[in-house]
Amino acid sequence: MSLRQTMGELTNRDRVWPFLVPDQGPRVDVSKQVILYIEGLSVSFDGFRAINNLNLYINDGELRCLIGANGAGKTTLMDIITGKTRPDTGQVYFGRNLNLLGRSEAEIAELGIGRKFQKPTVFEAQTVYANLELALRADKGILPSLTSRLTSEKRDRIDEVLRTIGLSDERAKLAGALSHGQKQWLEIGMLLIADPRLLLVDEPVAGMTAQETERTAELLTSLAGERTVVVVEHDMEFVRSIARTVTVLDQGTVLAEGTMDQIQSDPRVIEVYLGESH
Repeated sequence: MSLRQTMGELTNRDRVWPFLVPDQGPRVDVSKQVILYIEGLSVSFDGFRAINNLNLYINDGELRCLIGANGAGKTTLMDIITGKTRPDTGQVYFGRNLNLLGRSEAEIAELGIGRKFQKPTVFEAQTVYANLELALRADKGILPSLTSRLTSEKRDRIDEVLRTIGLSDERAKLAGALSHGQKQWLEIGMLLIADPRLLLVDEPVAGMTAQETERTAELLTSLAGERTVVVVEHDMEFVRSIARTVTVLDQGTVLAEGTMDQIQSDPRVIEVYLGESH
């Protein structure tokens, strides 16, 4: 597949790619150190309340893990934050100043929120480098200039992301030839090209080898601080390895929150989640 055909595929996919945004727009106000405010959030589908009066506050630069049984509301919460689903009631603010409700998925991505879905979606017929180049060109709004040369600054940016995700040696390899874990890292890199302030990452280590899981823990930990990382995950050992704060969702609301030790010793969590599935 040619670069032009791939770019056409990228712009016509059935979901909004988080990096398809121009490098401009309002800046998030984190003067109170909180980057994500969620208050009184509720949404129902055909009479089923998926999110139920949920309150959640995530600090700027932290790495937060969200856990909970299937149907606890984790995916619906991510959908609301990114504009895919509209809630019935509640507030969602990015920093103190940016109301996310009512904005489109593309507008929310433009504000600096990137989402990584569980299944990696990369362009397998293109090289690792070309995948990042496509993400960079889309982010900078230069879709017609597919044959133009990248500036040295843009090449440096791609090289920097390659080092961050640990794929410098695979830059010329087709994405389809990568391992499952490497594809996950490449898609994270495609998000990083847009330099998001908040990364939402859904089950990043599902299907990974032990070595890939360890490397993913190192990668996500390294990203926190300069940006905020929210991870939805079921692997409790992985969660323990990366999280300082864990939020447990149950029936669409926050059941418990604290360190991993506090969560694992909480009788309510043991009853509804850990005791059954772990």
